[in-house]
Amino acid sequence: MSKKIAVIGECMIEMSEKGAEVKRGFGGDTLNTSVYIARQVPATTLSVEYVTALGNDNFSQQMLDAWQSENVGTGLIQRMANRLPGLYYIETDDTGERTFWYWRNEAAAKFWLETPEAVAICEKLATFDYLYLSGISLAILSPSSREKLFSLLRECRANGGQVIFDNNYRPRLWASQQETQQVYQQMLECTDIAFLTLDDEDALWGEKPVEDVISRTQAAGVKEIVIKRGAESCLVAVGDEPIVEVAAVKLPKEKVVDTTAAGDSFSAGYLAVRLTGGDAAEAAKRGHLTASTVIQYRGAIIPREAMPQ
Repeated sequence: MSKKIAVIGECMIEMSEKGAEVKRGFGGDTLNTSVYIARQVPATTLSVEYVTALGNDNFSQQMLDAWQSENVGTGLIQRMANRLPGLYYIETDDTGERTFWYWRNEAAAKFWLETPEAVAICEKLATFDYLYLSGISLAILSPSSREKLFSLLRECRANGGQVIFDNNYRPRLWASQQETQQVYQQMLECTDIAFLTLDDEDALWGEKPVEDVISRTQAAGVKEIVIKRGAESCLVAVGDEPIVEVAAVKLPKEKVVDTTAAGDSFSAGYLAVRLTGGDAAEAAKRGHLTASTVIQYRGAIIPREAMPQ
């Protein structure tokens, strides 16, 4: 029987400049992950549902059409008459260094838990096999919405579901480091599988040996921890089993075109194997393969025909 994963987050309108040319696309960490899971697992085995809120504008409709074409379910996405998706602009300097500018304070996705429809959506989500979200999914919410989200996560787990969290820490989205630590601690206490980018962990909690990062996360009750270290090997700690180290795919420098969505696609590759019966080492290999393919193309979502076999 097919299992169901719901990915909760925000997708934004992306404007990027290259010289005098400005291109429009769509971007969002959780959306990238949902597309890359859906591309690697048949819906008959694991169906992917994206959960967010959008407006009634053309941009929002284009997003929905694109996601549906990727076999990502959109049945739980709310459309808000008085809201729009957020927007960000990528400015690139002569050295290729990128600066991001955001317009998202009133974005529809921030309010998805504050509508009359949210109660029924949460009732459905509580029956899913897996709920996936990131630090950004948490950061955009008000404190009261976060509490509703934590209630949903706890209810899903009580029903036998699993919660998956990617730390994706963006300091500018939070009021303070202290607030983030409190929220992340709460989040980890209702997480089964955690993807932790080591740079983000160090930025949030202070630099510590990786063994301490794993111990701290296990102390919160997380059973499976995947430490992402960019182009280096990843580490996987499952329960009391020995830590597994899995080497990354090494690429020559000239092959690396754009590292956007490297971490998001790694998580997707890992879950595509892990949630369909594979072991942690196999899952990590798939994660590295997916990420190493994605960074050879420009943009977060690569052409479908470029996906690894």
